[in-house]
Amino acid sequence: MIFLITLLISSVFIGYSFLAVDPSKEENPEFFVGIDVAYDDLDEIKGLIDEVSPYTNLFVIGSTGVSYNETKLTHVCQYLYEKDMHFIIYGVRRSRLLSFKDIEERYPDHFLGIYFDDEQGGRQLDLSDHRWVYEAENYADAANQFFDASYSWLNRRYVQNETGANVAPSDFNLFTSDYAFYWFDYRAGYDVVLAQFGWNYSRQLNVALCRGAATIQNKEWGAIIAWTYNNPPYIESGEELFKDLVLAYENGAKYILVFDSNEEYTQGILKEEHLEALKQFWQYTKENPRIITPVNERMAYVLPRDFAYGFRGPNDKIWGLWEADDFSFEISTNLGSVLEEYGTSLDIIYDDGIEFDKLYGKYILWNGTIYSH
Repeated sequence: MIFLITLLISSVFIGYSFLAVDPSKEENPEFFVGIDVAYDDLDEIKGLIDEVSPYTNLFVIGSTGVSYNETKLTHVCQYLYEKDMHFIIYGVRRSRLLSFKDIEERYPDHFLGIYFDDEQGGRQLDLSDHRWVYEAENYADAANQFFDASYSWLNRRYVQNETGANVAPSDFNLFTSDYAFYWFDYRAGYDVVLAQFGWNYSRQLNVALCRGAATIQNKEWGAIIAWTYNNPPYIESGEELFKDLVLAYENGAKYILVFDSNEEYTQGILKEEHLEALKQFWQYTKENPRIITPVNERMAYVLPRDFAYGFRGPNDKIWGLWEADDFSFEISTNLGSVLEEYGTSLDIIYDDGIEFDKLYGKYILWNGTIYSH
């Protein structure tokens, strides 16, 4: 199906000669690669940090069992600091923001920000109970509701009476991950959105959507390899993982993560083959400095303003509220053809006040209009 195009990575999963030495972790790395751990077993977490610190430079403390526990969080942050690892902390409880601020001040060169909530676009698309828009008059109304609610969620300030401190999520570098509506996540105020690589969704399509949104809005982007299955082993094979890591890297992702947790958030799911894939990927990046296609040499496919379609197939929805129609089918068909032609050189953006004489070398609008220079 045109909606599920998969670009094959020409690189093969081979056994590089790998030296188990601590990598040179630059003060300002070109990119970050690591693991998002969503369970709270300290011994298992520390053991994983010991294992992966020679070939990763980023760790996400993704369990509220750690991030909401002062003792555990302090211990893990210090442990990561001593391993010279950068880290991100997951949390959506405002009462913890002052503690996160303390950590930011204590580890300014290692603490990258907070992972504040996730899948806001995906929850809207799939009509989760925890979504922002329940009904709307039209696409513009849905977009405005989504933006207003999400912006408020990220900018509402929390005051702790004991100290008088006043802090909001937006005071931090804000990370999230999603599988839809990246454009609107950025508009709401996120600094970094990670496109989820999972299930049978087209990786390159999601890269184009996320990278395009980040480029136009002057933000950063990345990818997170998530589940492929609802049951064990949950995650794809080591060979497939390596291909996804390389795909994200070659497309210019600044942050590349692998999600590590079972359904109950009680233990990790990464096996030796996955750790080996991370090792080989680290070596691959050392031997293959990437050359990212400049924006002025890329092509942008321009969607209609506020047209939040899921792009997962011909029957996906618009904002989760409207069924697919002839118009969405036509756009999907056109976009599939463009993606097949341009591949890694394609970004997908929205006709939302952009100037067609800047940034990209070529623009193709949903209505067939073409701008090039």
